[in-house]
Amino acid sequence: MRVHTGDKPYKCSLCDKSFSESGTLQRHKRHVHSNIRHYDCGYCGKSFKTNPDLKLHIRIHTGAKPYSCRHCSDSFTQLGQLKTHLLKSHNEGTWFTCHICQKKFSHSGHLKDHVRRHEGVKPYVCSECTMCFCTADELNRHSSSAKTLRLQAVLLRFMW
Repeated sequence: MRVHTGDKPYKCSLCDKSFSESGTLQRHKRHVHSNIRHYDCGYCGKSFKTNPDLKLHIRIHTGAKPYSCRHCSDSFTQLGQLKTHLLKSHNEGTWFTCHICQKKFSHSGHLKDHVRRHEGVKPYVCSECTMCFCTADELNRHSSSAKTLRLQAVLLRFMW
């Protein structure tokens, strides 16, 4: 199986990601590069791309914190939050350390984003203006602010 060999022949045409299975590539494109949102919150109406994202969001409304620390009374809405807490508060887990500046991170993805900054790698490109970004979050913030500005411009034209 390709999963065990590390072979990833299915490359996303919209970013630098590669996958070992075509189905995983298709899911990636639907969830990362598509704006279609089929899952609506019954409390506030906000829409989400995936059912797990909706379930996580609903915890904001219900106050559910299903992940409890075994060392203290703290509890969390997400498993990642518990893992970060265990690492920072109880020294349980593994830090991810930058080989360039020795800065430590609680999540490997945060380290990858950080190293991209050192290396000047900006794989996330805006389809509207070709600006490049180190992280998908930065691109999403840029895209959201650009959409807001376009909407404001349309509204101003409509009002005059």
